[in-house]
Order: sequence, then structure tokens, then C-alpha cells
Amino acid sequence: MLPEAQLVPFPDSPSRPLDGVRVLDLTSAVAGPVATQLLGALGAEVIRIETPWAKPRNPSSALPHRTETPDEPWNREPRQNELANSKRSVALNLTTEAGRETFLDLVEHSDVVLENFSPRVMGNFGLEWDTLRERNSQIVYVSMPAFGKSGPWRDRISYGPGIDAMSGLSWLTGYTDGSPLKPGNFYCDQNAGLLAALSTVAAIMARCRVGGQTVELAMLEGELQLIGDAMVGQQLSGREPTRIGNEHTSAAPHGVYPAAPLLGNPDSWIAIACRDDVEWQALLRVWRDDAVRADRRFATGLRRWKHRAELDALLRNWTECQDPETLAERLQRAGVPASAVMGPRALLRDEQVQARQSVGGLDHPQVGLSPAPQAAFRLSRTPAPPSSAAPLFAADTVPAMREILGYSEKRIAELLQSGAASDRLRERP
Repeated sequence: MLPEAQLVPFPDSPSRPLDGVRVLDLTSAVAGPVATQLLGALGAEVIRIETPWAKPRNPSSALPHRTETPDEPWNREPRQNELANSKRSVALNLTTEAGRETFLDLVEHSDVVLENFSPRVMGNFGLEWDTLRERNSQIVYVSMPAFGKSGPWRDRISYGPGIDAMSGLSWLTGYTDGSPLKPGNFYCDQNAGLLAALSTVAAIMARCRVGGQTVELAMLEGELQLIGDAMVGQQLSGREPTRIGNEHTSAAPHGVYPAAPLLGNPDSWIAIACRDDVEWQALLRVWRDDAVRADRRFATGLRRWKHRAELDALLRNWTECQDPETLAERLQRAGVPASAVMGPRALLRDEQVQARQSVGGLDHPQVGLSPAPQAAFRLSRTPAPPSSAAPLFAADTVPAMREILGYSEKRIAELLQSGAASDRLRERP
């Protein structure tokens, strides 16, 4: 039985690797926010530059309102709370001259500008690299276009599923007798976000030698790295890689098998893999099926792979009567790679996740304590857990103009009155 979920607030970190670095975040969707979220956890002051009317007033998936604060559903959208932690929020209308100038003033006081627009957008704002460099020669300008800033697809727009299709990942995803499938999560966006954060840190480190520079991360090229083995295999063999579902090209059994209900959930599964005869014999010691042990079809790895359909059917008959957590523990003790298939509810209660605080709590003013994952790495001297919950929309517009830019109260009031800046969600003009 799994313990109850316990969300513990993340400890504060007195020193982080990117303390003193300021990032202007113009990103949206998933890939860009993943990059800036990681930079924020590493200690950078990340300022989200948002359009004053950027949020839907009544998102369909708003989290419950759990505090005595004003009811603002746009501040309780799940993805916003997932991807905007460790950031601040400033609302500027970059289509106005005053909003553009305010942004450029922020550039003078910042280290990084990061955006994931299509290549023409920053030019439409009048915020190309040359303009940014004129205001700050040390600025690092990171762009994340779908296909790059050159080539015949330069101006094409795409989100993760389109990149999945273009990169070949969707071609490889699916079952042997089925069609290509979109991967079940945002692999493209997560991968691009990690690469963008890494390349941003590299460019910051190089500034003392070369000054500011541009960083271009084509999301397509980031995802091509995920299927390198398939491309090499096709080039060397001349054969198009095929979809194999949960199977393996040489190992059997290798798959996800039904199990008895876990925590009352009838949709319960266990993943089991046997890569060699040692692991196969270990599986047999737990399975205790004399007929399977004596079956010559399963005597060697090659025979098991050739008869994997028959083997999977027999294994399935056994696992569907087993508790997945208990069976996984028995198989692991015997030396068989195995795990219950976890959903989010089970993960939050998993003893390993809780022991390492892989997921901790961030106190959001309108949602309360909500879960947030840590980065997958741990730094011993400069820890980098998420530092704060997602900001309320435009909450930092006025503080940033006061504290960073030193604007007078009169100038701030004029920017708010004109609509060039905003301290609250506005209607689209």
C-alpha cells in the first residue's frame, strides 16, 4: 500500500548557480517556458513579458479557488502554474512605442532575452538582435524557432506535435500493425527547453571572452537527436525502421502487462523486461510455472524473441492476477527490471518520490500548496529547487518599473493609463 501524498514546501537555497542573472522571458506554449523555468530554478531572475490581454478570463481547466484572495481563474490554470514557477510577471504591449521602449530599458538591465516566436515576430516588434545589442552589448539573445532562421521552412509555424511528425518521432511511435502516433507527452518541447537552458548557460559563461551573442535553437534539430539510432540504422541497412509498440528489437519478454487493481484502479499495469538468460531465469524463479520453464520455444533469447507473442500471452495470464506493486518488488529483488506503471496519483504517493522530494509543494496565493517537480539534478553546494509559485498575472509590472528601471510614479501612471503597460488582465483592444 502506498503512503498518502505529502506535499512538503521546498527548502530555500541561500546560493544558486545563476544568482545575479536576469532573463527577459518572451516565451509561450511549453518549450520556451520549460527553458526559463529551469533558469529560474537555477537562480536567474526570470521576468515573463506578457501581453496585457494574454490570458483567457475563464479557462476551462482552472484549479479550485482555495484561499480568501480574489477569484481570478486565469491565475489558476494548471499549465501556467506548472511552467511559470520561479518567475515574475510583467505585462507590456510591445506593439506600442512606449511599451517597446520600456522593454528595451529592461534589456539594458538584463543578461538574457529568450523567445520562441517564429522568426518574423521580433522584427515586427522592432526588436531584432541589432536593436537589442545597441542597448546592451553583453546581452545574450536566445531564439527557439520551430525549424530555424534559415532554409525554406524558416517562417513556418509549428507546435510540438508538428515537430514530432516532421522529426520522425511519430513515425516510430505506435504498434506494429498500427498507424504513426503522437507521443503521449511533450517530448519535443521538454527536450528543446532543456537544450535552450543549457545553451543559454554556455553563452553566459562565454560573455567574458566574446561578449553578447545570439543562440538559435531549432526545435526540429533538437528532436532529431532523439532518433539518431533509427537514422543510422536506416542508412547502414537500407531498411525503414518499423513501429514496435512496447516490444524490443532483440529482448523478450519486454512489455507492459495487465495487473490486478492498484489502489482500487482497474486500469493497472506492470512493466517487465528480460534482456538476457540471467534475467529470464530470475523471472522464472518468481513466476514458478513449470510448463513455461520446460517449453523449448523459450529456451534461448532468440527463441523467446521469435515466439514473443505466445510468451506475452502466457505472461499476461499470470500478471493480471498479481498486485503490480508487490510483484514489481518481488521481481526487483530477484534481479528482473520491473515496475508498476504509475499514474500521477500513485507517483505523488510513491515512497521514492517522497523520500527524495522529487515533487514538492509551492504555495500559490490563490491555489494553496500545489505540486511541482524538482529538476532531475542535485547540486550539493548551490541547490536549485523551484523558488516560488507561479506569479499572479502582471503582479510585477509596477515593482519592476520602480526597482529595476527607477521610473517615477508619474511615468508609471502614464504607461498604465496609455495601455503600454498593465498591472492587471485587460480586455483585448
